[in-house]
Amino acid sequence: MDISPASLPWQDAYKLLVGSILPRPIAFVSTIDEKAIANAAPFSFFTAICADPMLVCFSPMRRGTDGAKKDTLVNIEKTKEFVINIVSESILEQMNECAPEFKPEVDEFEKAGLTKLPSMKVRAPRIAESLVHIECELYQVLHFGDKAGSGSLVIGKVVHFHVHDDLYDSGRILTEGLNPIGRMAGHSFTKPLDAMFELVRKTQTSD
Repeated sequence: MDISPASLPWQDAYKLLVGSILPRPIAFVSTIDEKAIANAAPFSFFTAICADPMLVCFSPMRRGTDGAKKDTLVNIEKTKEFVINIVSESILEQMNECAPEFKPEVDEFEKAGLTKLPSMKVRAPRIAESLVHIECELYQVLHFGDKAGSGSLVIGKVVHFHVHDDLYDSGRILTEGLNPIGRMAGHSFTKPLDAMFELVRKTQTSD
């Protein structure tokens, strides 16, 4: 099957992306607006960029209904900071409670029964129930269109890292304790620990 993206409605193009690029880690992003109202929302277009400088990124798409920016992006553009909270299986349902598009004046922490923790370097609160928090200052944001189906790339410079004590071992994070959740296509999620295996990465060729 050969498919030209230019011939597809954005909804069908989206299905190709989320059905091919998987499993995807979830950035549970917490922000705060200029009135100190907290926001929390999950995004599965999320990855690391590099270690020095330590940069991470996620991509909030425009709202499918009207093409407007999502509250998370609006808050980040105004405050220049945010926190990425890693999603473990234990907070999957609370994360899902934050997935709908609430009005800006709604505090998703309260809606989902999440606990706010003060951050060390940014004003946005952390999600206490998450086991890893990545405090970020906005490094760069790139916009790709202004209609439904388009989106932005938010790049954050990591300014502080929090790891639950039980997960930290000699500079490494114990995956078994973190028990992260990945996003698949549609309504499907995955538990990466269900089928883990080890493969030693090659570091040089045999030539």
